[in-house]
Amino acid sequence: MKISTRGRYALRFMIDLAQHNNGSFTALKDVSDRQGISVKYLEQITALLSKFGLLQSVRGPQGGYRLSKPADKYTVGEILRTTEGNLAPVACLEQTPNQCERQAVCPTIGMWQGLADVINNYLDSVSLQDLVQKVTSNDCIDYVI
Repeated sequence: MKISTRGRYALRFMIDLAQHNNGSFTALKDVSDRQGISVKYLEQITALLSKFGLLQSVRGPQGGYRLSKPADKYTVGEILRTTEGNLAPVACLEQTPNQCERQAVCPTIGMWQGLADVINNYLDSVSLQDLVQKVTSNDCIDYVI
C-alpha cells in the first residue's frame, strides 16, 4: 500500500483547516499559500472531500471551506479512505466479500487480512485533532545527533 499525493495533500489540507478554524470559511488560496499546494490540485481534493461530507463549502467573496465536524471527530483512516479508496495491502482484499478464487486455499490470506486490520485500526485510532496537536507542540520535529 502506498498513499498517493492526493491522500497526503488531503491530510495536510484538513490539518490546515483545523489549525485555522475560527468558525469562518477559509479560502483555498490561503491554504495554498500556507501549504505550497496549487489551488487547482486543492480544488480536486475539496470536491472529493465535500462530496463525502467531510467539508462544508460556500461560494463567493467570503466563501471557502471549513470542517463539517470538530477535528477530534475525524480519523486519518476516514480521510484516507475518502481520497484513496480501500486501503487493502493486496487486491484480493479490496472487495467484500473476497472474490478471489483461491481464497479457500490461499496460505497467505490470513496474514494479508491481519496486515489490513492493523493498518485500518491504526489509522482509525489517530484523529485529525491528534495531528493538529503534534504540529502545534512540535512533536513532529525529530532532532537526531
